[in-house]
Amino acid sequence: MSLPTRQIGGHKAALNNPNVSDEAKEHSRQAIEDLEAQPETQETRAGYEEDKDEVRQNAGYKATLKNPNVSQEAKEHAKDILEERGAI
Repeated sequence: MSLPTRQIGGHKAALNNPNVSDEAKEHSRQAIEDLEAQPETQETRAGYEEDKDEVRQNAGYKATLKNPNVSQEAKEHAKDILEERGAI
């Protein structure tokens, strides 16, 4: 994750912290808007989401391999995909 994305996370934490003043929360809201508008933040998020989706898909395929209620054909398909992705 890149620096702008981490900064956004810090500002979101401030918004949810009951010990942060209303003035500081307003500053964090504005900072989040500014950071999210930056092109590099949008690119980083898109790449992160794509990676995250593949990780979730791989987890599902791995679960398929271990599920006794799944057909052998489905297990072979899952195994083929995981091998293509280098996930096993």
